[in-house]
Amino acid sequence: MYLWRTVDSEGEVLDVLVQSRRNKKAALKLMRKLLKSRGFVPDQVITDKLPSYGAALHDLGMSCRHISGGRSNNRAENSHLPIRQRERTMQRFKSAGSAQRYLSTHAAVYNVFYFQRHLISRKILRQFRTNASEQWNLVTTAA
Repeated sequence: MYLWRTVDSEGEVLDVLVQSRRNKKAALKLMRKLLKSRGFVPDQVITDKLPSYGAALHDLGMSCRHISGGRSNNRAENSHLPIRQRERTMQRFKSAGSAQRYLSTHAAVYNVFYFQRHLISRKILRQFRTNASEQWNLVTTAA
């Protein structure tokens, strides 16, 4: 199974998709799902060097906005780390469906607790974490 993730310029996870293939059809499904949910076309799309991305963006007429290579996709690669740690702990996901359910929930929770620490002071970080914990407590007690 392959994990397809979209991350914005600030590191917030936009969408997660688990698929069995890494081909043009799978990339198109991810791109269409993202464009439909967001409602606008991004200024640029940064990917790794997988040819499927280029082919999918070409079909969507967005090949001029495609940037790949170098270290430009580090934000997306670094957002994989918490998933990989969790996957190691769980001894791999048992099915694509269970992975998709977990990852969709994980992305939403991750976005609530993720802060760009290098941009804020320690005092503000503590305030943000307190607010995030309060939000989390409200949501979990309501459910």
